[in-house]
Amino acid sequence: MISLQKKLILASNSPRRKQLLTDAGFEFTVEALPTDESFPATLPTGEVAAYISREKAEVFQGVRPEHLILTADTVVIADHQILAKPVDQADAFRMLQMLSGRSHQVVTAVSLLADDSIQTVSDSATVYFRELEDSEITYYIEQYKPFDKAGSYGIQEWIGMVGIGKIEGSFYTIMGLPVHIVYQLLRPHFK
Repeated sequence: MISLQKKLILASNSPRRKQLLTDAGFEFTVEALPTDESFPATLPTGEVAAYISREKAEVFQGVRPEHLILTADTVVIADHQILAKPVDQADAFRMLQMLSGRSHQVVTAVSLLADDSIQTVSDSATVYFRELEDSEITYYIEQYKPFDKAGSYGIQEWIGMVGIGKIEGSFYTIMGLPVHIVYQLLRPHFK
């Protein structure tokens, strides 16, 4: 385990972020506080993840001053439009059809709250889906229920394995936690 000067809190209920942070060798606890994830309509799509990640960190200001607080947010962008988490099966199907046969951007931002100061860093990647059959999309939705995932898919799941031909950028950014950035943010706090 990597030793930090202060205890680390992962302020996210994402099982993927928890697993990635564990795999990277960090000891931490999980504690997420309710956060308004809305954002100004005029905000450029590429800045939304950073805005929301920072908002998630700000709700912890003064709450756990003796801890390091790590937050993150991921957005999927196609045609300058943010594809959030799907509301139901039909919405998930619509999104995956929209992503089929083309590329889209994934932006993940991470924020670190330490000593009442917040650092936020974003990373982006481009994902290229092959043309997906409607039956493949239906199978994926029924088997994997991607209702907690931005853009209605997880790159590490079946649809990513069979449908994504190429990525430009970090796999972990697409998965929801750019571990290389997290490591750099936490390095000054190593024992």
